[in-house]
Formats: sequence, C-alpha cells, structure tokens
Amino acid sequence: MNGDKDPSGELCRLYLITPPGLAEADPEAFAAELDAALSGGDVASVQLRLKNIDDDAVRRAAKALLPVCRAHDVAFIVNDRADLAAELDADGVHIGAEDGDYAAARSAVGSNAIVGVSCYDSRHLGVEAAEAGADYVAFGAFFPTATKNPPTRADPDILRWWNQLVTVPCVAIGGIGIDNCGTLVAAGADFLAVISGVWDHPEGPTEAVRAYNAAIADAIASIGPR
Repeated sequence: MNGDKDPSGELCRLYLITPPGLAEADPEAFAAELDAALSGGDVASVQLRLKNIDDDAVRRAAKALLPVCRAHDVAFIVNDRADLAAELDADGVHIGAEDGDYAAARSAVGSNAIVGVSCYDSRHLGVEAAEAGADYVAFGAFFPTATKNPPTRADPDILRWWNQLVTVPCVAIGGIGIDNCGTLVAAGADFLAVISGVWDHPEGPTEAVRAYNAAIADAIASIGPR
C-alpha cells in the first residue's frame, strides 16, 4: 500500500485493524477470524494493534497472523513498534504522536518497508509527514467510535484538501461503518481503517468485508472518477 495514489483515482481500499480484545485472546484462534475476513473481498492491509502488552505477546500474535496476511497478499503492519516490525519481517509500521518520529521509524524498518503516520486532524502534521517521506498519512476520527477515545475529530474536508495538494495516500479512521463510509470515499480517502465494523459485524467478518467493498464500489460509481 505504499507509494503514490492509484493513478486512475478510483480506488479506495480497506485497512483492517485488529480488535482490542486480541490482547486477551488466543492469536492462533483469531487467525481463523482474520482468514475469514480476508476471504470476504479486497483488503489492502492489516495492522496489528496491541497496546500495553509485552513484546513476546506481540511476537506470538505476529507469528500467528503474518502467514494469513501473506497467503492473501495483504500487507502486515505493526502499530507503534518499528523495532518489532523490523524483527518480525512485517511489511511496515504505523506510528502515532507518542510512538517516536518518522526518521527513527524509517531507520528501523528500512527503505523498502511501509511507514504510516497518524496526523489526527492536522494539515500541518500531514504535510510534514509527507515531506519527510511517509508512505501514507492517517486522519481522524471522522465519526464517534467506541473502540478508543480519539484525541481529535476530523472533518471530511481535510481529505478533499489533501487530494488537491498531495499525492501521498491518506487513510481515514474513526467510527467508519458500512452506512457512512461513502462520505469518506467521496471526499477522497484512499483507505478506510476499520475495526469494530468488521470484527463485531452480526454476520461475521467475511460478510462485513464483502459489505464494505460493496459500499465502496457504490460510492465510487455514484461520484465517478476523482
């Protein structure tokens, strides 16, 4: 998922983030859920997000989930920890405001890995990250979310502004559901980061991914090429 935007300007893809409950769950069991999700349709990447947990637990989760991602040709990204991303041969790392700077993350994972940066609702942080060399920037939260207490709320206008000025892809995050994702697709999101919308879907993760992809396709069809 690294590099410039899709040249056709028509793609928007899913970016799955592992659920908070994974910290207490058996990662080998969750691997089956992940496989089910990735069998439901197009997914660009999976972020392993484990907060306040020891390094060996992160390693165990990565050992269980990375092969599933590789089998589906999906990028595997580690949240926060560039050192572990490099050690585990992950495809990249995602860093937030408290996870160190871009230069240190890039140095840890190397030039060929993906480095994504959380920019919240800040245009300044987005431009700064893009100029430094980030492979993507993430803006949000766009909608209320129960998964975490987001520090900022972003407006879809930031995605429109970004697409007019910058070629680095942008990820939209925060409360994105099947029923509201079309607004962000229309605004220019290149990726939709989703957590509970997939893992808590009443019909399971396979149907959730299928439904998100259908909603994305409908949104793109309704607005035409960007």
